[in-house]
Amino acid sequence: MPTDMLLAIDQGTTSSRAIAVDAAARIVAVAQAEFPQIYPQPGFVEHDPEDIWRTTLETARAAFQEAEAGGGRVVAIGLANQRETTLVWDRKTGRPIHNAIVWQDRRTAEECRRLRDRGLEDEVAERTGLVLDPYFSATKLAFILDQVKGARARAGKGELAFGTVDSFLVWRLTGGRVHATDATNASRTSLFNIRADQWDDALLDLFRVPRAVLPEVKDCADDYGATDPSVFGRPVPILGVAGDQQAAAVGQACFRPGDIKSTYGTGCFVLAHTGEIIVRSRNKLLTTIAARLGGRTTYVLEGSIFVAGAAVQWLRDGLGIIRSAAETEALAKGLSGNGGVYLVPAFVGLGAPHWAPDARGAIYGLTRATGPAELARAALESVAYQTADLLEAIEADGAAPRALRVDGGMVKNDWLMQFLADMLGLPVERPKIMETTALGAAFLAGLKAGVYASTDDIATIWSREAQFAPKMPADERRDLIAGWKKAVARTL
Repeated sequence: MPTDMLLAIDQGTTSSRAIAVDAAARIVAVAQAEFPQIYPQPGFVEHDPEDIWRTTLETARAAFQEAEAGGGRVVAIGLANQRETTLVWDRKTGRPIHNAIVWQDRRTAEECRRLRDRGLEDEVAERTGLVLDPYFSATKLAFILDQVKGARARAGKGELAFGTVDSFLVWRLTGGRVHATDATNASRTSLFNIRADQWDDALLDLFRVPRAVLPEVKDCADDYGATDPSVFGRPVPILGVAGDQQAAAVGQACFRPGDIKSTYGTGCFVLAHTGEIIVRSRNKLLTTIAARLGGRTTYVLEGSIFVAGAAVQWLRDGLGIIRSAAETEALAKGLSGNGGVYLVPAFVGLGAPHWAPDARGAIYGLTRATGPAELARAALESVAYQTADLLEAIEADGAAPRALRVDGGMVKNDWLMQFLADMLGLPVERPKIMETTALGAAFLAGLKAGVYASTDDIATIWSREAQFAPKMPADERRDLIAGWKKAVARTL
């Protein structure tokens, strides 16, 4: 008999990825494809939706075929996606009416400022758990409806569909039969009331969004229809959907209050689980949905860093001082200290806990002795300092993390992981299975498919590959963080 397999699609900011796993979370197939980033002007970031679809289809088919050629049978699909990125498409043709506006995009900063000036931020935060910021989908959606001729009228007539990337892909995968999203992605739009667990009419009015464009909101482990036979040659049920950071938390088995994970990709996202309690942050963190399973909603406090791996990508593609991200570890390790050089990577503003969309990147402490090694180290250090800022805010909000579980492309860098532990004063745990975002999507599909009986089953699969304990003397840590805070204050 063929072995039951789960196919996970991880549609990210710079690439689409797919993996196939068996019930024990052993990876049997992997495929990945990068796609272009579009920067129409400073602060604007877009994707061609057809690039998203093309690379998703290519990688999903490759992983599917490899898994089934090896004697497996894919029984369900899980989907994780870059969150907040906003798409609008024609319900009849399925064609997008505008490029996808990416989560990093800052074009609606002025609109958010106008809403804040009207004194609306507290109301939005109370309903959504979010701050008023261009990061989230609502103002991006309103921009598209205003920018594209006739779009607002067509949206009101139900001719257009809005979705985050998960919803767009579900639509395409099912041949246009299903327009749905999950509670985690819905909670990132600024249109979803996380207390009432539904789209909010007051928010729709505030952001000028017609209800007719919205997808149905489902549980994270739920029936999202089956793929069109043209995709894989036969229908395959889509049974799990979650935003990438919540999927990573599932993949890291963060199910209990106090569990905390941090994902280091293009950006960095720290999620601290608070159970079924909605904790309103006093320190500019977000309150958002961790998962909705079996109709039961759990929550997290989240800190969002807009630039993490993107800083290293800038060293490679923007400055050309490294050929690959892997080079940064040896460059940083070869220095005895940071030489007083700090990079504040506010290329698209600063996220939590500052929420400064107009801030821009800066480097401090440059001398004639500064070279590629110092810049590489400053880029890596900036990731740890920003994480330390978030952990400080999380602790001030009453959470007391015992350790930090990490994942994402950057965590392969042992030097960075040790520096991170030193800056946090906490153990940093790296899992054996690094594909935590895709794995979380697979786990969700497996829950609905009956491959796993409960989240307890998933928790038994998680295991640690390495732990980094703090080693740095306290006074050295204090001096480094003081230098960082001074650099951020100057930038702001």
